[in-house]
Parts: sequence; C-alpha cells; structure tokens
Amino acid sequence: MNRPIRVLVAKPGLDGHDRGALIIAQALRDEGMEVIYTGLRQSPAQIVATAIQEDVDVIGLSCLSGAHNELFAEVMSLLKEEDAEDIVVVGGGVIPQSDIAGLLEKGIARIFTPGTSTKDTADFIREAIKRREASS
Repeated sequence: MNRPIRVLVAKPGLDGHDRGALIIAQALRDEGMEVIYTGLRQSPAQIVATAIQEDVDVIGLSCLSGAHNELFAEVMSLLKEEDAEDIVVVGGGVIPQSDIAGLLEKGIARIFTPGTSTKDTADFIREAIKRREASS
C-alpha cells in the first residue's frame, strides 16, 4: 500500500462516552494512520455510509453501552449489503469475554478490551491490512 492506512473510529448507538475512542484515534494518528472520527451516537447505517464515502481500510467500533452484539452485527450486515466486506472491522470497549467469540464469528477481526495497549492495536491493524492486500 502506497498510502497511509485509513481508519474510521466510530461510536455506534446511544453510548455518550468517547474518551477511549478519542485516545485510540490519536494513538493511530501518532502511528502514521489517517483517522476519521464520526463523533457520538452514530447509527450503523451512518457508520457504513461514512466508511464507504471516505474509502477507509478499517472501521474501529467503540461501545460501552452493552449494545455491542446488535450494533456490531448490524455494521457487518450493512457492509455485506454494500459489497464492502474488504473493510476490516475491529471493536473495543467494555465487552464481556463471553461475547467476544460471537462477535468474531460475525466477522469482527478482533475485539480489544480495556487495558490493550494502543501499540498492539496499531500493530494488529497493520497486519490485518497486509493480509488483506496479500489475498487480493
């Protein structure tokens, strides 16, 4: 890839807490990625539309409200409808360990829980994009 990785950081649903999303957005910028932040209270449809419009490589979903199972699944469903499944989707927030396997089965590439280093997040994104590029 001859350009920086483009990441959309999004807060789906009614969750009004964005400190973690803002920290991740800044950390990914510091790692050389282009980051677009959607702001609070975005619908899955708004997130997918923005991701397509901005031609992003990655969507980072942040959820603290407990609605991650429904909201993340809806984003994945809409990406499929829009034939945009090449966009890597990662998630984070306060997500119980018992929910992670189900989210991965729905196509989320990785779930980052509290305490994950921002460097680990950036490294995972780089590797996921390398794998995507190698397979296309």
